[in-house]
Amino acid sequence: MARHDASELAQRLGRQAEAVCKHYLSNGHREGRYWLVGDVQNSAGRSMFVRLTGQESGKGAAGKWTDAATGEHGDLLDVIRESCGLIDFKDVADEARSFLSLPRPEPDPVPRSRPGTAPAGSPEAARRLFAMAQPIAGTVVEAHLRKRAITALQETGALRFHPRCYYRPEGHGPSETWPAMIAAVTDLGGVQTGAHRTWLLPDGSDKAPVDTPRRAMGHLLGHGVRFGMSDDVLAAGEGIETVLSARSGLPQMPMMAALSAAHLTAILFPPTLRRLYIVRDSDPAGNGARDSLVERAQAVGIEAVVLSPVLGDFNEDLRQLGIEALRAALRVQIVPEDVSRFLAA
Repeated sequence: MARHDASELAQRLGRQAEAVCKHYLSNGHREGRYWLVGDVQNSAGRSMFVRLTGQESGKGAAGKWTDAATGEHGDLLDVIRESCGLIDFKDVADEARSFLSLPRPEPDPVPRSRPGTAPAGSPEAARRLFAMAQPIAGTVVEAHLRKRAITALQETGALRFHPRCYYRPEGHGPSETWPAMIAAVTDLGGVQTGAHRTWLLPDGSDKAPVDTPRRAMGHLLGHGVRFGMSDDVLAAGEGIETVLSARSGLPQMPMMAALSAAHLTAILFPPTLRRLYIVRDSDPAGNGARDSLVERAQAVGIEAVVLSPVLGDFNEDLRQLGIEALRAALRVQIVPEDVSRFLAA
């Protein structure tokens, strides 16, 4: 039996309710006996209120909260789970104990399943993580992309922002929380099969100083992060920033990021696809993905057109050469009939 069960942890957190709110709901503020904030994911606003004083348990207990906009309610363990993007209760409990400076419990002698949790790394866990995040407008994610000169952010609903996404180092290092860009990986039917996380510095100026600032979860093979609805034409590349950079010059062209060279070679083709643009990176892995994808596309009667950057990749082109040079380079590479259809005026 764990030394401190959920009920006791919630009560302990309730005794320090204001300190918990200041730490995990930093976008809110105190008004009287309540802490007001936008929602349990720490968005700015006033629709969610947390009781800062009250009895230790039951109705009206300190730490209980309600979101008037959605009707959701819970305790401070729920706040930790949602604001940190945690899935398993063990991780929530560990984070709560860390905040309270309590020792971690001895492991249970017999592992027990917890109903209602999704297996770590599963498509369901990926969907829950994406659902916890918020649109990128005005967030650290938008700041990060603009820092990379990516300002054409239309049809980027596949990207969201999580203010405190859980990062677990390889091995046995302590877990951390960082702001993160969360990207939905979807199949041809638009069903989310996975998620991709990019951990960021709090000001969005660069990636977080962790060993692996990019990680994916769920089922990725054949799928990708999609920008725009594809029909007869699609552009596909490796990274999110590379693809969004190319889309800065081709804002109407549907594109997808496969997230790696290996996954790019294995993307599934929409049944209506007639022309595939391959947004390649200028490195050996990018060259190999290009060659494999050209062969696959041509084998099923799809025209394959390679889009090559002037420098190392299209984001480097965008940042170093500028948008006009990027557009000029793309103009001479795309099929003439697609110039008026997809190239920015």
